[in-house]
Amino acid sequence: MFAILVILGAWQTASGTGLISKFMLPSPIDVVKSFIDDFPLLMSNAKVTLIEAFVGLAMGVLIGFLMAVVMDRFEKVYQAFYPLIVLTQTVPTVAIAPLLVLWFGYEMTPKVILIVIVTFFPITVSMLDGFRAADRDMISLMRSMGASKMQIFWFVKFPGSLSQFFASLRISASYAVVGAVISEWLGGFNGLGVYMIRVKKAFSFDKMFAVIFLISAISLLLMKAVNLLQKKCMPWEERK
Repeated sequence: MFAILVILGAWQTASGTGLISKFMLPSPIDVVKSFIDDFPLLMSNAKVTLIEAFVGLAMGVLIGFLMAVVMDRFEKVYQAFYPLIVLTQTVPTVAIAPLLVLWFGYEMTPKVILIVIVTFFPITVSMLDGFRAADRDMISLMRSMGASKMQIFWFVKFPGSLSQFFASLRISASYAVVGAVISEWLGGFNGLGVYMIRVKKAFSFDKMFAVIFLISAISLLLMKAVNLLQKKCMPWEERK
């Protein structure tokens, strides 16, 4: 917190004294004023972006989890699809987004698809690593007691992978918001990304910084929400 206050103080001093032109770098006070003046408009656009982010994140988590389960269960599926999953992350999202807009239009569908692409990968990789790092002695004990593969998964592999799951969920939650904004840059009618393009064309950089801070705040709140969810789902971690 102290470091943030120092940065804001230096920023205000540099902008307020004219060391840096306000056209290039508006002061924090100007950014706050712009945020207050455009608050209703920011909130209406943020609602659209959050809906896209939540829908895409939910689908990305579900797809990532199912893919991890299937690849852990079937080695041939892992060998066939894991390289393809990695390949999906080598293509820049700004290169994919225009194609999605061309194929699916300017509504929510291409934005959700892009968010799914950027969010499922951390979930898949982390969950798969968690499944494969399960205690082998515990698995052998369960097998000796006649446990089925489903019971081994439910009582050993799944609980053991929860830490990796929530770590990847924090990453995916932040990616979801960023992915939604990037997709809105390249086509859309509403959303924080569309708002950013409009204020950029009007050279309203104070409003640009206001929406950047709003996006950062939303990402931080989502990560905090994931931490709270982790504490609820993994109460034993608090006892350590």
